[in-house]
Amino acid sequence: MIKEQIKELVHHYYWDLDINCARTILSCLGKLFDAKIESQTIHSAIGLHGAGGFRAQCGLVEGSLMFIGIFFSEQGKNDVEIAELCYRFAEQFKQTFSSLQCFNLRPNGFLENDPPHACEKLTVDATYFTYCFINYKIEQVSGEK
Repeated sequence: MIKEQIKELVHHYYWDLDINCARTILSCLGKLFDAKIESQTIHSAIGLHGAGGFRAQCGLVEGSLMFIGIFFSEQGKNDVEIAELCYRFAEQFKQTFSSLQCFNLRPNGFLENDPPHACEKLTVDATYFTYCFINYKIEQVSGEK
């Protein structure tokens, strides 16, 4: 089952590699869609966990948007089409999770005594959501041909 695979991947990236949510979702989606994520891209996401902990836009959203750009560029989509996909993704993410902001999504915010990887369940759910969104868009495109 795909959700169990996602749960295992997220746990591995968080607990074994200790990387943030944006890099975790990028890496998970790369594995799930067999897409190569360049090391520079992974490095660019180092501070994307709510803008380095500032609690701004959620790294799960940012990582997903980055992956959508990477993946659909490889599928031949142009900039306008990818921007539209990103808009639809953000719209649906907000409807599903109630916000795009780390401030609202992260359990208990960012406190010194937070347990590590407080967003693990949210990351699993967001990765599955993104996986389904991308698959749905792939099906739509293949149905248009």
